Amino acid sequence: MQEIVTGNFAPFRWVIWPPGSLRIVDWNIDRGLQLQAVIDFLASTNADILILQEVDLNARRTHRLNIAEEIARKLQMDYVFGREFEELVQGSKASPAYHGQAILAKWPISNPRLIRFSRQSHFWQPRWYLPRIEPFQERLGGRIALVANINVAGSKLVIYDLHLESRANDELRFSQAQEVLSDAARQDPRCPLVIAGDFNLDASKGAASAFATAGFQEAIAEPHTPTTPSHRLFEPGRRIDWAFVRGPIRAGSGRVHNQVKASDHYPGRVHNRVKASDHYPISFTLTGSRG
Repeated sequence: MQEIVTGNFAPFRWVIWPPGSLRIVDWNIDRGLQLQAVIDFLASTNADILILQEVDLNARRTHRLNIAEEIARKLQMDYVFGREFEELVQGSKASPAYHGQAILAKWPISNPRLIRFSRQSHFWQPRWYLPRIEPFQERLGGRIALVANINVAGSKLVIYDLHLESRANDELRFSQAQEVLSDAARQDPRCPLVIAGDFNLDASKGAASAFATAGFQEAIAEPHTPTTPSHRLFEPGRRIDWAFVRGPIRAGSGRVHNQVKASDHYPGRVHNRVKASDHYPISFTLTGSRG
């Protein structure tokens, strides 16, 4: 399989001027295990652009679906999927399974590419002494940033969709973020950029200053609001999902949707209250800068 898969489901729209604002949602969707709940929430946001992490393609656990394509088809959006890992216990040699990131938009997407980070933890690599069963989650590949251009009525917006390593320390994650900043530094400074995703770290403790030095601003004005739920009594959730913007744009109306749950969506589970993901979605609106 190619490292990048694309699909087009957005209807053609004839527009002369770019819209005054764009609504963007960033979310680690936990493979799409609760797919209908994910689609229902995303549909309710009426977002122009979706930045998604932990997206399955042909995995046994998500019914062999192309999750990005399922969402794009239902919401009438174009999509690009970037392959992060081959999931060895979720597929077979004849029918391999993959896991990665996806960007969806109501506008045309072009020039998708991957930044496969030079530093990886190697935690996920298969080892001869480990059985090929679900708890060990053996994989081939490595963490990535998916990059794509969105053509909004003739104006270009560049999206960086990040998933930094979970099985490592913050020093390695910070080095992966630095690779993204180095790439972004080569972009036209007049071009609006969005960097968002699952950072697996509290960016307020150092990484945010690196983004600020590179000219980025935080999109969510709630730096201490957790984006993951609490798993233990007296242990708060963590803020590990972040979004930053740069260029002739500004972000507003940013929020963490910490009440999103999946319920009453799947047959036979009418009264089950199940989280759609271990991450809460974050959303914000982009407008042109007046400064």
